[in-house]
Amino acid sequence: MADVNKLQIDDEIMLLVKGLSYKYPDGTRALSDINLEIRRGEFIGLLGANGSGKTTLLRAMDGLMKGFEGEIYLKGRDIRTLKPKEIYRHVGLVFQNPDDQLFAPTLFEDVAFGPLNMGIDTKEVEKRVMEALKEVELTGLEKKSVHNLSFGQRKRACIAGLLAMGHEMLLLDEPTAGLDPMGEYKMMRLLQRLNKEGGVTIVMATHSVDLVPLFLDRLYILSRGRITRGGTPEEVFNAPQEMEDIKLRLPQIAELIYRLKHDDDLPFERIPLTIGEARREIVKSLNILTGRR
Repeated sequence: MADVNKLQIDDEIMLLVKGLSYKYPDGTRALSDINLEIRRGEFIGLLGANGSGKTTLLRAMDGLMKGFEGEIYLKGRDIRTLKPKEIYRHVGLVFQNPDDQLFAPTLFEDVAFGPLNMGIDTKEVEKRVMEALKEVELTGLEKKSVHNLSFGQRKRACIAGLLAMGHEMLLLDEPTAGLDPMGEYKMMRLLQRLNKEGGVTIVMATHSVDLVPLFLDRLYILSRGRITRGGTPEEVFNAPQEMEDIKLRLPQIAELIYRLKHDDDLPFERIPLTIGEARREIVKSLNILTGRR
């Protein structure tokens, strides 16, 4: 018998959001007519200033909020009809503050909590925990108190907890917030490895524009609860005035080249987003100015 709550969509679509709107109990509108399609294996970014609706959108996609208008389908099924265990078999949310998520005495116990509550036998849970800790580079810290881990380690411990449950899709709320520059880069490299090598679909909310071009497949800009732009990072970042209007800036390297092009009339053909791209564009422009070929 066909599932009446299942929408017939492409099997590669993990999450489909159609016309999503949400108001808080006090009447404040948090989201307005959000439409998103998250495909299996993608690394997606939700970029916006504080208060833009990023966290609310993630919570809706994780099934934590039911009182919304519109539709959300998880692997073709209406998320409002699914039980929590049915949702968490596929998708999990990592909160911005890891201390809101970690609670067990030791790292091993915390990572094991989810799969144990899914009814998985003890030997399989132990295997999953050790594999998850290896994935996030926390092997050897199993017996350590979660409160004695560094901030970055606690963030990775939260990810390990979801990996141990076998999640195919991770939703991350500001995963690099509170980390130093090296910690930010290491976190993004970890997520990229989970995505490219582990096949985990990732959606992350962030306001870190300088990291976005290096890692993401697609990017959506949120402003006042609406998606204002979407596409590849290069497509999204080609409108600096629009970015400024919603209180976001271009990546620093893109901002520099944009100013050189428009304020100093240097002959750049495109606005690069990474140092490597910028180097090639600068060399090309210098060759044009000096008459070299």
